[in-house]
Amino acid sequence: MQIKIENITRIYTESRGLQPVSFTVEKGELIAVIGHNGAGKSTLLKIMAGWLLPDSGTVTVDGINLKNRLAVVKKVGFVPETPNLFEFFSVEYNLKLFAHLFHVPFVRIEEILREFNLLPFRNSKVQDLSKGLRQRVSIGRTLLADPPLLLFDEPTSGLDFEMTNEVYRMIRDFHGAGKTILFTSHRSEEIKTLATRVIMLHQGHMVFDGSPQDYFQSDLYEKLSI
Repeated sequence: MQIKIENITRIYTESRGLQPVSFTVEKGELIAVIGHNGAGKSTLLKIMAGWLLPDSGTVTVDGINLKNRLAVVKKVGFVPETPNLFEFFSVEYNLKLFAHLFHVPFVRIEEILREFNLLPFRNSKVQDLSKGLRQRVSIGRTLLADPPLLLFDEPTSGLDFEMTNEVYRMIRDFHGAGKTILFTSHRSEEIKTLATRVIMLHQGHMVFDGSPQDYFQSDLYEKLSI
């Protein structure tokens, strides 16, 4: 297995947070993490990315505990729903800051600018970009260290049809290149289009773990439809 999650908890209130959640992920899976708002989806991804500390439990990636922060950035790339970029700096300067943080050579920045069609925007401030371009920069930032595990929190939220399809294409390409991917989503069509496995959370508990086909044919889909 590539990822092992053991009895993760993170409690905010009596009805919000993560109750003990455990599962494993094999290399190359493409998993949709679904559920209503407040179910614990974003909390789970943030814990896996090292952005939040769990109240209890452990997460290991390739046998490395996520408490090892320097090792984590080489293993896990996280694309939050709201890009964590420096709005008043240029695209290129944002990438340089994160390249320094990730201990990545600056030559990688040129590769990312080309790969994500950002060369025309290298000197543009992030605050002046469209939401779609910001998402592209955010994904490029995440790929700087070429991590084997990618986490996307609502990757197409607020994007138009064209940019949504571009994000779908990128996720398929990353998966085809051997990346392991988890993404949160509220969109049934997105789950059907991308996922090879579905994990459903409800009030912090994992209530489903199986194939998309089994999920859409289950009683849970009718009772807890997102």
